[in-house]
Amino acid sequence: MVDAVTAAQKPDYHLVVNGQDITPRLSSRLIDLRLRESRGDEADQLEITLDDSDGRMAIPRKGATIALGLGWESTGLVDKGTFIVDETEHQGTPDQIHITARSADMAKTLRTRASGSWHDTTVGQVVRDIAARNNLPARIDPALASRKVQHIDQTNESDLHFCTRLARQHDAVCTVKKGTLVFLPANSRTNASGQALEALTITRASGDQHNYHTAERTTYTGVRAHWHDAGSAKRRSVLAGTDEDVKVLKDTYASEEDALAAARAEMQRVDRGAATLRLTLALGRPALMPQSPVSVQGFKPEIDGSDWLVKTVEHALGDGGFTTSLELELQGSGDAQAAADQDAGDDTN
Repeated sequence: MVDAVTAAQKPDYHLVVNGQDITPRLSSRLIDLRLRESRGDEADQLEITLDDSDGRMAIPRKGATIALGLGWESTGLVDKGTFIVDETEHQGTPDQIHITARSADMAKTLRTRASGSWHDTTVGQVVRDIAARNNLPARIDPALASRKVQHIDQTNESDLHFCTRLARQHDAVCTVKKGTLVFLPANSRTNASGQALEALTITRASGDQHNYHTAERTTYTGVRAHWHDAGSAKRRSVLAGTDEDVKVLKDTYASEEDALAAARAEMQRVDRGAATLRLTLALGRPALMPQSPVSVQGFKPEIDGSDWLVKTVEHALGDGGFTTSLELELQGSGDAQAAADQDAGDDTN
């Protein structure tokens, strides 16, 4: 879908603090509103700057909840979630209040250090155990859920950090969205509810700036991962991709399956990172969010001909209007072809 918003239309927003709609009170005071959305363990962050030149604004208490809707008067608002205030500043002159709030989904228990151990299980069971410990439902991609885990330890590590580490081994994303612990492939095109994200088209006429980047040093053809073969007491390896230009992972894994998953995951990251595209859109697109599939038109053939995925997005509302900045990466081929290198022995390459 191509956005039909025009420059003549007016941006709109809705702010509810602790259940109270404060939007009318802020209409003449809002200086700047910025929302940065990311995938993975990084919490979405909302920043609001307000005019307090008359000294009549109260500094919000830490822990207050802020619900945000963002969009255009002509097309309506998009629910961007609920945030918890964790930083406030008052500065001058002129006097201003600066509020920083982070996604309410990142529960404190997820950030509490814990220890645990799993043996001869699956990725799905590990993630379900983490979710249950934090009183959260879990949504796990079926293909990821069935992957074997021979052994993995959590040692004085927060559940969020541990789950993110597990996700990285499988080229996945572990995060909390709408009260659910979500464990999905990094190139997934569905939201936390399992609904397909709408594919969007962005034309060059929609943007103020762009930056396309690719580099030869990022174009590995394969990834090698080592594992310890307890039966033969030898160090063996697996290869994802081809051996023309190989990236070698520094860790040694407990099993061939773990090494294979890590090599495939890194190969998929290499595929997606082979090119990046940054865009600043003159007219904000509130429906854009991390994992949104995007196609572009009006650039160079190699840019237009690529399938893109939103990695991060920042919406900004202020004197400059309503704009959206995007960081895109290639959707990637997801090539998981790999082979065991059984004669690696004590190879340390």
